[in-house]
Amino acid sequence: MNEQENHLSQLLEQRIKLIAELEGLGEQSTRTRDLMLKTQGAIEYLEATGIKLPEPEPEAEVSETEVVEG
Repeated sequence: MNEQENHLSQLLEQRIKLIAELEGLGEQSTRTRDLMLKTQGAIEYLEATGIKLPEPEPEAEVSETEVVEG
């Protein structure tokens, strides 16, 4: 096998691996989207039934201190 044929063979193998990787990413994306939609549905259900979280308390203001070099 000459150098160009070897290169073509490597590229064909790489394409197979990349296709498999893309399919895996697609499946992972679908699972993540499904989980997000279920989570959103649960949030909407709880909010529709009147469940609310308490308002966060305002953070205390932090005063800046002056650094005195001595």
